[in-house]
Amino acid sequence: MKHPSRLDAHVPSTSRRTALAVLLGATLSAAPLMKPPHASASVRAVGLDDPAKKEIAMQLVSSAENSSLDWKAQYQYIEDIGDGRGYTAGIVGFCSGTGDMLDLVELYTDRRPGNVLATYLPALRRVDGTDSHEGLDPHFPRDWRRAARDQAFQQAQNDERDRVYFNPAVRQGKADGLRVLGQFAYYDAIVMHGDGEDPTSFRNIRRRALRTARPPAAGGDEVTYLHAFLDARVWAMRQEPAHSDTSRVDTAQRVFLRKGNLDLDPPLDWKVYGDSYHIG
Repeated sequence: MKHPSRLDAHVPSTSRRTALAVLLGATLSAAPLMKPPHASASVRAVGLDDPAKKEIAMQLVSSAENSSLDWKAQYQYIEDIGDGRGYTAGIVGFCSGTGDMLDLVELYTDRRPGNVLATYLPALRRVDGTDSHEGLDPHFPRDWRRAARDQAFQQAQNDERDRVYFNPAVRQGKADGLRVLGQFAYYDAIVMHGDGEDPTSFRNIRRRALRTARPPAAGGDEVTYLHAFLDARVWAMRQEPAHSDTSRVDTAQRVFLRKGNLDLDPPLDWKVYGDSYHIG
């Protein structure tokens, strides 16, 4: 995906997963809204982690990132999109230059020693933090696609997606008293922007929104807060040329919000980059 660095480039690769878990834990524990006194029953009953809602979330992200609702076809996706982050690949755009691709291949190798990508681990460690292909070309894309036929690699992609992006976003969304749409807005933001201390990171998008509106957990109006969050998200996207098209917010998430569809109940109709999509 077209995202900035999601991981701290200064964290040694051997401890990156542990360090990121600590970082995310610290982020959530430090947030003032982690115990929502006013969380609605709908938040407790059905969240984005409900299987049907999660499937919708995966399709929405895939429409923006891959111009397709078939998110499972993206396990094999890999290309350098020229955004300075090396190879982008898989279901959430793991990048060779931002560390999360390295984490993924390390996890896959822990589970499936000797897999076709294991020999690239030294090269992935060297190119971490850069856009270099050194040690990866010419066969890394071919071997990524080969690995993507392995259910163990598909499961590793699912698990890293959930650990690094989906679960933290849903957890924070529920803590803020948000229903399914708000949780998805958080997830889409953390996938694209990461959760570091960069000014355009998810946590700083949220902080920017909190300056102008309160979430339901703090007694605020959910619709008002989500508009503030999406305003902050659009601001963040426009800070980078690669994200200057904000249609994934303007003609997708904002459409659902204006219709009052806070639980992302089908049917859903939206556009991204001018293309129309429908979930019945």
